[in-house]
Amino acid sequence: MARIAVVFHSGYGHTLRMAQAVAEGADAQLVAIDADGGVDADGWETLDSADAIIFGSPTYMANVSWQFKKFADASSKQWFSQAWKDKIAAGFTNSASLNGDKLATLNALFGLAMQHGMLWVSQGIMPSNAKASTRQDINSLGSYSGAMAQSPSDAGADAMSKGDLETARLFGKRVAEVAAKFKV
Repeated sequence: MARIAVVFHSGYGHTLRMAQAVAEGADAQLVAIDADGGVDADGWETLDSADAIIFGSPTYMANVSWQFKKFADASSKQWFSQAWKDKIAAGFTNSASLNGDKLATLNALFGLAMQHGMLWVSQGIMPSNAKASTRQDINSLGSYSGAMAQSPSDAGADAMSKGDLETARLFGKRVAEVAAKFKV
């Protein structure tokens, strides 16, 4: 069985809830980036020993949060030694708007993974884009490159779409299945 880590920053609890759903699907260990952009030594060890790393950040101003960016910059030690090369990678994000430039955030996570020489896993879920589709369906935001969620700015994490959370869980499951294929 592949060892999977979900490293994420959550500003208001929405991305945490999404990270928990991803981790449930992947049977993964959570590594939280703190409010100052830090990860403790145990978290770095978890990431370094993982076969797959799933990155998660809220979308703020069409990018990852500054806390996630600080973590990404701190991963330069792993980059220099190519410690994460050929690990499986994937990413997810959440924002208040239906679009909210979430794709820009997923592209930033993808870019981080590519800098590390990692292998990116797509969502692999067809979009719910028929006339009868609702926000409670899986992949209702129609993302292919990673999991996306939308949370109203005036609602807590408990009000997140069940469809978005199920999409996150299925995404974690897909990453685990792909990681298992690469596990030797």
